[in-house]
Amino acid sequence: MSLEKSHPVLEVTDLSIGYISKKESILISEGINFSIPKGELVSIVGTNGIGKSTLLRTLAHMQPALNGLVRLNNKNVSEYDSFQLANTLSIVLTEATSSKNLTVLELISLGRHPYTNWVGTLSENDKNIIQNAIDVTETQDLINNKCMELSDGQLQRVMIARALAQDTPLILLDEPTTHLDIYHRAYLLKLLKKLAVEKQKTILFSTQEIDLAIQVSNKMIVMTEDKVHFDEPNKLIELGCFNTLFPSETIHFDKDLKRFVLKD
Repeated sequence: MSLEKSHPVLEVTDLSIGYISKKESILISEGINFSIPKGELVSIVGTNGIGKSTLLRTLAHMQPALNGLVRLNNKNVSEYDSFQLANTLSIVLTEATSSKNLTVLELISLGRHPYTNWVGTLSENDKNIIQNAIDVTETQDLINNKCMELSDGQLQRVMIARALAQDTPLILLDEPTTHLDIYHRAYLLKLLKKLAVEKQKTILFSTQEIDLAIQVSNKMIVMTEDKVHFDEPNKLIELGCFNTLFPSETIHFDKDLKRFVLKD
């Protein structure tokens, strides 16, 4: 394994996540540990309300950690200024974009904002990076559309294109397959896998699509009430980490099929 491949892009040590309300800490999850090298696709799974979005926001330094350490490229995330952070990670959230009056091209071009001069002039290099992001996400036929005209699946591809235009080594996505049909869920996850492999992006995404995540992820973070697990999908299956995610009287995880099935 090369030194570049073994170098952790994102490293988390004894992390506790939650909220601070009226100077009181509200703990959601603790004891989180993992390390992700360049070019890996990692999914975060768990039940609703378990803390997947909170974890992503903490990793992105959008809210403070209650305890522990988050390191990006061997540097504490709290030591990054806003410009450095925008050059290191990009994030795609579930909230509807506030820029739906923009064209697709304008929205994707915003990904170059951390690199443009004070008047926002795009260089030839910026334009080339934007075009590459458009090509990879197959959004060329959408660039003149208003974002408000797009379907959910199209908008997700555009938001990923904007993240690619930002050209950061780390991309975080919160529930990118929400509101998509099965075809577009599979398409989007295959796209993320392609970006990790071919563009050597380190990608961390939360999802409810556990069955699909098992198929595409290099590693998975499984959040439960008792513990946060991190490992390769097959090893997590052998450990029984998926068995207790949901009420056993309704569905159960079939380790041979590697998916959840309805219980008789």
